Amino acid sequence: MFLHIGSDVSVPLREVVAILGAEVMRAPASREFLTLAKNADRLRVVTDQPAKSFIITRDHVFLSPISSMTLLKRAARGSMEGSVI
Repeated sequence: MFLHIGSDVSVPLREVVAILGAEVMRAPASREFLTLAKNADRLRVVTDQPAKSFIITRDHVFLSPISSMTLLKRAARGSMEGSVI
């Protein structure tokens, strides 16, 4: 099962650790986390559109233009249906 996170990017649902909203990105700890991910070449920007959420996987952190609520609904639907979302 895959989770479509924007543009032409999908990630394996089993690798998703967390889906967080943009409001969380304003916290100092989150900014530091994103800086560390960028410095380690693990930050991936899905599109030029403003980020509404970030998705943490085992290997990368993705900035997505799709809201965290929409992504969470897609993930829940995919885990129930067992299909590509």
